[in-house]
Amino acid sequence: MAAGPGITAIGFDADDTLWQNETFFRMTEQRFAELLSGHGEHHVISARLLEAERRNLRYYGYGVKGFTLSMIETAVEVTRGEVPSSVIAEILSFGRQMLENPVETLPHARETLDALAGRYRILLITKGDLFDQERKLAQSGLGEYFNAVEIVSEKTPGTYERIFTRHADGPGRAVMVGNSLKSDVVPAIAAGGYGIHVPHELTWILEHEEAPEDNPRFRRIEDLAQLPPLLGQIT
Repeated sequence: MAAGPGITAIGFDADDTLWQNETFFRMTEQRFAELLSGHGEHHVISARLLEAERRNLRYYGYGVKGFTLSMIETAVEVTRGEVPSSVIAEILSFGRQMLENPVETLPHARETLDALAGRYRILLITKGDLFDQERKLAQSGLGEYFNAVEIVSEKTPGTYERIFTRHADGPGRAVMVGNSLKSDVVPAIAAGGYGIHVPHELTWILEHEEAPEDNPRFRRIEDLAQLPPLLGQIT
């Protein structure tokens, strides 16, 4: 398969597209709710945590560190300021454990990148904590496949226009592949590119958005193994 005359670059999301991520957040959320079970039922603690995450995104951004700070803030709130220092210490240990989790690549990630290497410019476009994303990329063993790596604070149409212009032939000749409709697909299409949705079994609720089913630049695949033949059909 050769690159078609239209598409010359492929952007890949990282978390829950190339490797597992949300699983660790949900596991930690479960532990957090159990830790504070004396102050509310699981669904109540989880809802309060989500509220804290939502309002803190503008201050802390995405990733484990912001999540840990939101857990601490939630613990202070639900205990009305009486959270023991031992609980704060436990929450901090949750965050450290998340930052030490081994990287588990998703099915077909390596094989797909290997099939596309040398035929397209391959870019990693991910958001989150700089140190953690760099750690996961290094441990994944996938770094050799990328012509460029961009770790950004947010994914907007302007983000994709800038990155695809800087590293390739502009968004009009690029596709973005990811599990998040809100961050990976919709803004890439708005920038003038293609958006290819690869659903993951767990997607953070703040990344949910309606799929642009009627947009001619929208595609959906079941897993990454379907990407190479799909790209061959896009011109």
